[in-house]
Amino acid sequence: MFFYLLISTFILAFLVSFIVMQLFSGSINNILARIIHDPIHSSWAKYTKFAGMVVGISSGVRIYDMEKYINPMMYTPKNEQGIILQLTTERWFLEIYRTIIETLQGLAWMMLVFFMVALIAYVIVRWSEIKYRQAEDER
Repeated sequence: MFFYLLISTFILAFLVSFIVMQLFSGSINNILARIIHDPIHSSWAKYTKFAGMVVGISSGVRIYDMEKYINPMMYTPKNEQGIILQLTTERWFLEIYRTIIETLQGLAWMMLVFFMVALIAYVIVRWSEIKYRQAEDER
């Protein structure tokens, strides 16, 4: 049952990450095309989307949290068995919900950082364009 949960959360995190990256694909391409005036901006856009997939999947599939389903929760003396949580229907729904939320949360933080850095880069590019125009007008 644990392996089904692990595979299910991986597939779900992959799908959620893919959908989010598709939704933001146009924005990422446009922002990087504006900031980087070179054909290399498409490579940076691909890398950013790849990074989004990695962040989303690694945020959604929480390996350390899932260890509670295969390792005892408490360590006991040698002759006693530790308690291992059982994967009930309620736990499945909870894990699926956590996967979706954690994936979206990881992607939201990544996109926030990306857009903040992009905003700073845009301001710098815009400032340099204004300075360049002023220098040309003075000539």
